[in-house]
Amino acid sequence: MNQWNFDPLELCVLALAGALYCRRVRTLALRGRRVPRLRLAAFGAGLLTLFVALASPVDTIGEERLFSVHMLQHLLLGDVGALLLVLGLDGRLLRPLLRVGAVHRLRVLAHPLVALPLWAANFVVWHLPALFDAALRSDAIHAVQHSLFVALGMLLWAALLEPLPGPAWFTAPWKIPYALVMWLVMLVLSQVFIWSSHPFYIRYDLTDQKAGGGVMLVESAFTMLPALVWVLLQVLRESEARQRMLDAGVAPAVAARAARYGRA
Repeated sequence: MNQWNFDPLELCVLALAGALYCRRVRTLALRGRRVPRLRLAAFGAGLLTLFVALASPVDTIGEERLFSVHMLQHLLLGDVGALLLVLGLDGRLLRPLLRVGAVHRLRVLAHPLVALPLWAANFVVWHLPALFDAALRSDAIHAVQHSLFVALGMLLWAALLEPLPGPAWFTAPWKIPYALVMWLVMLVLSQVFIWSSHPFYIRYDLTDQKAGGGVMLVESAFTMLPALVWVLLQVLRESEARQRMLDAGVAPAVAARAARYGRA
């Protein structure tokens, strides 16, 4: 019978993240700078998604762990959960964290030319048979795997959604290839699993492995396609807003930045 698996350390990390977030939200509210409800809901949904992925019987069916359901767990952690957490953040919420010197220096990891390769390499490498099987055998390695999925997934989405301002050159048109590469990485890996002729891992059979590829293919369409549509809409919105400001006599550099961050 499937049971929920409550790891105390994982629960403490999620609870601490939620508590710190609520404290910052309350501080901002007392200053008259309320955080929008949709942002609050997104962060809460992100924490809930991570909780379900880590504590629920999502990676077991009956007495056997299935690769397809284990793949769903990875996607909940590194894609859906990470996306929701980033949607729940902005500069005001992150400011206390960024005052920590070590964290501020790590902002370079959210640069699009850093975040995307790091995420892609991490996602692919952890699905190589040697590392994947090692994570199944060792709880410590498994914890590192999950932590990296969440952390690098958040950096990937943060570079695209920009809760903090990104590089000046990374305007909406440049986000189109960024989103396409994100989708391509998952598409290629899913096809490897779907069209494989032999199982790659010691605990899974070929049919289950193909099903895991199908899970990745479907999930990536549900996240990456809306992201791509959002980017295309951003291109149109930024172009129109920038042109209005240019027509009003605003300096080009100022108009471009104001249009990009919705201050038109």
